[in-house]
Amino acid sequence: MEHNNSYRILLYYKYVTIPEYESFAKEHLEYCKELGVKGRILVAEEGINGTLSGTIEQTDAYMRYMNDHPLFSDMVFKIDEADGHAFKKIFVRPKKELVTLRYDTPLDPNVIGGKRLSPKEFYEQMQNEDVIILDGRNDYEYDLGHFRNAIRPDVESFREFPEWIRTHMQDVKDKPILTYCTGGIRCEKLTGVLINEGFSNVAQLDGGIATYGKDSEVQGRLFDGKMYVFDERISVRVNQTDEDITVGQCHHCGSPTDRYINCADDTCHAQHLCCDECLETYEGYCSHDCKANDTKSQAV
Repeated sequence: MEHNNSYRILLYYKYVTIPEYESFAKEHLEYCKELGVKGRILVAEEGINGTLSGTIEQTDAYMRYMNDHPLFSDMVFKIDEADGHAFKKIFVRPKKELVTLRYDTPLDPNVIGGKRLSPKEFYEQMQNEDVIILDGRNDYEYDLGHFRNAIRPDVESFREFPEWIRTHMQDVKDKPILTYCTGGIRCEKLTGVLINEGFSNVAQLDGGIATYGKDSEVQGRLFDGKMYVFDERISVRVNQTDEDITVGQCHHCGSPTDRYINCADDTCHAQHLCCDECLETYEGYCSHDCKANDTKSQAV
């Protein structure tokens, strides 16, 4: 990784109809290569979702370029300072959906689902006794860090949410629901699903956890652990106060840790939380079986 303390990471999305999105994706990839940024950008007919890294000059140029486009003139960028690239390559891929849902009731990308709450409003409403706080991410993201008292969704992918809601949330339809995710893109769809499923009082954290952690007034309060991010950093601190605690538990021994690693067995690569002691004991494998399997395959 290059280091010169003048890099940034951008996180952004916008639901907006993009005509001929596949052609747009191809042209956008060429622009990003020419500019020199790296990252992952998804383009669909329903909009764009990206996270990329580059120098200050490169990211400034990218934001100007996007905001000059009539479809993205009001797009908001969440910015993290970095000491190098957070990605090895640049990918711009066309997809049928930005967030794969495959919901049986189409959601209008131009209509916002639940009410958007600022970090301060979200913080205040989380403290109401009747409120239900729903994490709109995957289970392994929750395990690393989450808002206090939030429900852990028993889902491995976003498309499992509609059925999970029908199965697990029918008895709280009359209660206020707060949803959140990393940057906001999943919660726009999640709140839309909740409203379609008969929930009337639904709100989302505007800008997601990424925005919440940077709010100077709230300072990430009531978020325990770290935020999972889909780049080489893996995790980011959210709670900037002395209330910050570690909630992740080692896959092997259950002790507190916030380190995610991939299983060293090339046929597994399961991502799991691992403490320092178990990293040494298990040598980066998620199980003794994986270690034995890897040792056996290397011997062949």
